[in-house]
Amino acid sequence: MDFGEASYWMKKAESAFKKKTGLKLFHGTLNIELEDEYVLSGNLEVLHKEEYGGIQEVYIKECEVLGNKSYILRTSKNMTNNGDHPLNILEIISDINFREKYKLKDGDKIQISIK
Repeated sequence: MDFGEASYWMKKAESAFKKKTGLKLFHGTLNIELEDEYVLSGNLEVLHKEEYGGIQEVYIKECEVLGNKSYILRTSKNMTNNGDHPLNILEIISDINFREKYKLKDGDKIQISIK
């Protein structure tokens, strides 16, 4: 999902996401590449497509990125490894622009803690 597409869907899902998490979304994602695949499991929230006017379910799991409350976002297609990203890519959503706030560039290493 490119930045423009992520921004479009974040705007659509903003209200439903805030109801589930209390966070007001920044309209974009931070993609983190892991060495190994990561399968979302455990305590997940689901944004149903009817809740936000989307075309598929979106699964979210709380995490912390650089000390900031954040969420891993996966569409139902990405959960089955048939989406825009392989399972070693984490799409992170939060209420901040990580690239701007921390001057991040492609290839920078960051710490993520998954709840």
